[in-house]
Amino acid sequence: MSGGLVVPDVLAAVDLGSNSFHMVVARYSHGQLVILDRLREMVRLAAGLGDSGRLDDAATERALRCLERFGQRLRAMQANSVRVVGTNALRLARRKRWFLERARAALGHPIEIISGLEEARLIYSGVVHTSPMSPDKRLVIDIGGGSTEVVIGEGFDPLLLESFSVGCVGLSAICFDDGRISEKRFERARTAVRLELEPVQESYRKLGWLQAFGSSGTVRVIGEVLRRLYPDAPHITLENLRSLEERVIAAGHVDELDLPDVDSERAPVFPAGLAILLEIVESLGVDRIRVAEGAMREGLLYDLMGRFTDEDARVRSVRAMEQRYHVDSAQADRVEAAAVGLLEQVESEWGLEDPLAELVLRWAARLHEAGLDIAHSKYHRHSAYLLQHADMPGFPREEQLLLSALVGGHRRQLSFEALEDLLPPWDRHAEFLIVLLRLAVLLHRGRSPQPLPEVILRAKGRSLSLELPPRWMKEHPLTLEDLEQERGYLKEAGFRLTTT
Repeated sequence: MSGGLVVPDVLAAVDLGSNSFHMVVARYSHGQLVILDRLREMVRLAAGLGDSGRLDDAATERALRCLERFGQRLRAMQANSVRVVGTNALRLARRKRWFLERARAALGHPIEIISGLEEARLIYSGVVHTSPMSPDKRLVIDIGGGSTEVVIGEGFDPLLLESFSVGCVGLSAICFDDGRISEKRFERARTAVRLELEPVQESYRKLGWLQAFGSSGTVRVIGEVLRRLYPDAPHITLENLRSLEERVIAAGHVDELDLPDVDSERAPVFPAGLAILLEIVESLGVDRIRVAEGAMREGLLYDLMGRFTDEDARVRSVRAMEQRYHVDSAQADRVEAAAVGLLEQVESEWGLEDPLAELVLRWAARLHEAGLDIAHSKYHRHSAYLLQHADMPGFPREEQLLLSALVGGHRRQLSFEALEDLLPPWDRHAEFLIVLLRLAVLLHRGRSPQPLPEVILRAKGRSLSLELPPRWMKEHPLTLEDLEQERGYLKEAGFRLTTT
């Protein structure tokens, strides 16, 4: 489904974090990525989330100005060579559709909002791809502005992933909102982290690891501070973290922090970041932490590269879902082939040339019967529910919702209510993809291994003409009856279907 494509010469990844926005541009050369450019701006998006959950004007303007600058660098790049993802702040933000549309216009590329577990997977990938290979289990810690990810993996495969809803920006607002630092406030911050870790800390201790890495800004800055203060200790340890805690508390206020590498932008969130890392180290029993070169943006680059090879994480997730829910793979093959054949005939008329249109139609065809493993009655709804709520590594939230919408609409009465949550242009494109999937499923209702005859589909606007050989139609009266019923379903949804 993705192998055999040519990897673009230049790839770019943009990470819209809760504290900082990052962009990495890399050249693909001989199977490796060579970094060409890095940009970073502290936007403090999470700090702009008010009690209502809406982004305030100041945070919005900071974000858009930054994205305009990033957009200038990306202007000449093709859509399939750039990935832009939003993390915790955008996951939490309410009524964000208008912001995402303005952000897309400023950047020139769509924004994917990913789940916490997907963020953790990408972070782990970024760390292992930029670290020396090792067969040992690794622990990876990433402290962001709005969330903290902790992963144990082996080789390139994550084994245990968690995303905790505590980050240096959010915790700063709760415990150090006026900038004052005290022992009591620091302990309050650590207690908040401890409560997040408590349900899973035994699982992490039991699985174990031999090497621990910290990635991204917070851990990197703490590592630099400790390296300057304690030159003889090359790694982060519990002992030097406790010593740093004492220095931070003694400062009394973020404005009084006199630490190397902690500038005026980093100082307001530094005590909270230190509290998070210290609590993780103590709760999990981490001996020492190495600062990793890579982070989520590097993981994005390698994930993007994998989409052009045989390593697309989304393809692996679809295959895993097929196996988990005992999908009839032969029927999935038939429906997939029919759906793609129909798409090729109408994609120009319906504006479905975006590569994602074919991919998501293929995946929907392969997984439309996943719900049969639960019950036959209303199985399409069961399938849609599974696809909407399952952990599917590689899938941003928007693509997962799109996939769920296609599968949920592939039979019975047609409703487009599920499309209201999709961002443009997929809220419109999904209607056409659903129609194509419905016709492909209908043509293979008999589950016959015999190939279909030549099927000709023409489209003009929302009018469709389906042409099948008369002899074949005469031999398949059930299909003829199904098409008549389908004509009624489509009419109610604003489509006109004729058959000849």
